[in-house]
Amino acid sequence: MSDVVVIGGGMAGLVCAHDLQQAGLEVTLLEASDGLGGRVRSDRVDGFVLDRGFQILLTAYPQVRARLDLEALGLAKFTPGAIVRTASGSHRLSDPLRRPADALRTLLAPVGSPADKLRLASLVLDVSVPSAGAVLRRPDRSTAERLRAAGFSEEFVRLFWRPLFAGIQLDPELEVSARRFEIVLRMLAMGATGLPRDGIGAVAEQLAARLIHTDVRLNAPVRTVEPGAVVLAGGERLAARAVVVATEGPAAHRLLGDSVPDPGSRPVAACWFSLARAPLEAPMLLLDGHSGGPALNAVVISQVQPAYAPVGRSLLVAAVPGPRALDGGLAEQVREQLSRWMGVPTDELTPLRTDVIAHGQPLQTPPLSVRRRVDLGQGMFVCGDHRDTASLQGAMFSGERTARAVIQSLRGGS
Repeated sequence: MSDVVVIGGGMAGLVCAHDLQQAGLEVTLLEASDGLGGRVRSDRVDGFVLDRGFQILLTAYPQVRARLDLEALGLAKFTPGAIVRTASGSHRLSDPLRRPADALRTLLAPVGSPADKLRLASLVLDVSVPSAGAVLRRPDRSTAERLRAAGFSEEFVRLFWRPLFAGIQLDPELEVSARRFEIVLRMLAMGATGLPRDGIGAVAEQLAARLIHTDVRLNAPVRTVEPGAVVLAGGERLAARAVVVATEGPAAHRLLGDSVPDPGSRPVAACWFSLARAPLEAPMLLLDGHSGGPALNAVVISQVQPAYAPVGRSLLVAAVPGPRALDGGLAEQVREQLSRWMGVPTDELTPLRTDVIAHGQPLQTPPLSVRRRVDLGQGMFVCGDHRDTASLQGAMFSGERTARAVIQSLRGGS
């Protein structure tokens, strides 16, 4: 019998299992798939590194700073800002606080008005100066309502905010909680964004390598859970003093029932293409505010992290957030869109893979509770990004606080 069985080897489960192991507990980690990391995994395809969905590592996340060796990851960083496609062409918006030399060009770019750019700088300061806790205690509303209250024009929201945060929050209508929006904007402003040399999956691999005293079982789907026991799909029964369900929200609901309501799902797709030449030189995120095509943002990912592509080739990924991610024929629609957007013939865009992720994130509409309970009683616990913010930080922090709750419970509250 183990002290604790942790179900799910995603980021929450990896952090939880590690902290339980460090506390001297005997831990069994069950993962239904053939590898650890959940959605934070990468594959090698024809010499390219393809993450499972378009993902970026934000170095300002407290859990990232505390738990990861960023130098060992070989992180390559995006240039702060974005290139925005409008009816008049593509225009570069730089972060005026970190790239002051580009401030005038950004101010005069025909993406919204100069007043919108000043409001952008003001909003960044508004979320950066207070503590994260103070930001999360603000009255909640939708992201769209927060942007209207800040005075942004509809044009600037359409051209900049919507394609940017549709990709981050998988939310084309900007319905997500303003608390979450402000925390993510704070992280973007206070740290770098980048990609590991071996793909985003290197993050999970680094955490998994520390589970030296944990019994890790892959290809071990769970059928049912109950206080004190887990039953695997094959019928094997594992006894434990505590059970932690560390899966995505819908799966946690299936295992735990009404004690963990289904948080809803925001789908996303990532379409990967190879091409001989990079259509743009800057290692920046590309936002499509003009075409209305299914992809709202893209990046020539090998311009940011050259290790993602073999010598002589470039790697492009486009993100399709929201219900359109589930459309049939998506890859060809995106291919035609990128051809128009970047002036590249379609036959030069070679499809590599399309990742369709039905549950990319939980809904997290307002009001958002960022500290949902993890101790369900009777030795049953739950963690995942649906218990905190839908982010890498939220998943990892949820795993940490769940481990603390388990330790407290097993040691009699001492």
